[in-house]
Amino acid sequence: QVHLVESGGGLVQAGGSLRLSCAASGSIFSINGMGWYRQAPGKQRELVAEITSGGVINSGDYVKGRFTISRDNAKNTVHLQMNSLKPEDTAVYYCHAYIRTSRYDSYRLYWGQGTQVTVSS
Repeated sequence: QVHLVESGGGLVQAGGSLRLSCAASGSIFSINGMGWYRQAPGKQRELVAEITSGGVINSGDYVKGRFTISRDNAKNTVHLQMNSLKPEDTAVYYCHAYIRTSRYDSYRLYWGQGTQVTVSS
């Protein structure tokens, strides 16, 4: 089994910062992309940022210049530093990862349980 455990969500005032972390554990052979999606009430889940094992980053336009994603391949962790937060960043943030559990398997998408980020105005 594979588990993704997030930490670091919470309540912050507009303009403030939060750092989210996600650790993957379990039967892991290799991880490709890791990152974050978010879902606000009444809206579809959207990509925040994703980083490959080689360091290639894909992110939503609305976070560029404010959020920074980083990854520790040795520890199977990914972090999201969020600065200059806005009320519209309020959402549940979900960690995700494409993981192979053996050399014979293809990559499968796994999700964390989500962590709430609330930005007050």
